Amino acid sequence: MTTQSAANVRRIFERIAPVYDDLNGLLSLGQHRIWKKMAVRWIDPQPGQTVLDLCCGSGDLAIVLARRVAPAGRVFGVDFACAQLEIAAQKIAAYPQLQSCVVWQEGDALDLQFADRTFDGATMAYGLRNVVDIPQCLAELQRVLKSGAIAAILDFHRPDDALMAQFQQFYLERIVVPLARQKGMAEEYEYIAPSLAKFPVGKEQEQLALAAGFSKATHYAIAGGMMGILVLRN
Repeated sequence: MTTQSAANVRRIFERIAPVYDDLNGLLSLGQHRIWKKMAVRWIDPQPGQTVLDLCCGSGDLAIVLARRVAPAGRVFGVDFACAQLEIAAQKIAAYPQLQSCVVWQEGDALDLQFADRTFDGATMAYGLRNVVDIPQCLAELQRVLKSGAIAAILDFHRPDDALMAQFQQFYLERIVVPLARQKGMAEEYEYIAPSLAKFPVGKEQEQLALAAGFSKATHYAIAGGMMGILVLRN
């Protein structure tokens, strides 16, 4: 679904790992933490449950989930970029009461190494846009979720409003890339715009999710339509 190969995307996320958290906070003005908490509220994890954070990156969402399912629950943070998982493991060390709740696992979002109907809920942030086969990713997510479980997928979105679309383009080209250039990561962040251009919009995401087997799919545009959360019920 993107012009990048899986290997190229993996290299991008390996390279940006050292600056990923700093740039996320800077480029979103800290709003990414609010959006991630919104995703967690949608799946409403309960103490003792087993949940999945797919494409977990540096672990922010998984740690929020762990707080909700602790002490007896379990969070599996899965990503294909080992450098991101290393940072996630360092981050969870600051929360000794949560360490036993989280398992970091290298894995492929298109071929999850879990049994059918394993998870009570799932989150995914900035991952669906980057997989090379969105239908397969959604099918795998549907397979590993229990019946009735909810998944919440956070990612960029192309606004319907023309003015907001122009602002998004300006923001990516004139703010995001120059700031990333200061960190030596211009090429890696230039990738966002073309990946977004290929990414299905909300209604298309809903259709793909229903085709993958989910019983209900609703996309909510947030941040003026520049971001979105796809909420899925199995």
